[in-house]
Amino acid sequence: MVFRTPESEAPLAPTRLIAIGSAALVEGFALIGFETYPDVSTERLEEILLQVERFQDQALIFLESDLARCDCAVLERIRTQYVRVVVVEIPELHAPESYQPEVEELVRSVLGPSALDAKP
Repeated sequence: MVFRTPESEAPLAPTRLIAIGSAALVEGFALIGFETYPDVSTERLEEILLQVERFQDQALIFLESDLARCDCAVLERIRTQYVRVVVVEIPELHAPESYQPEVEELVRSVLGPSALDAKP
């Protein structure tokens, strides 16, 4: 996908659209043109991310929550050091009600343990 700026007709660098997770989850992303990587191991995830890092790609990467929370050095580097890559965590299809974004933990640590509790 190539985006153009309103001021110029010169194209910006292509942005890779990537979805990584269970086959059932990434299937829908394939229908809208994403690169998809179904049922990958953490080792394969590292390979994909190292390629993004090596080629300094612009990318929007959707990761299923178990992969988004893996202990992967390249994922941490991309999240903290690369402004050209956005990583978005998405819940697993079979258990969306148990999904808790990492930001909830941060909010509770700053505002207190009941900060996100439902108020009557």
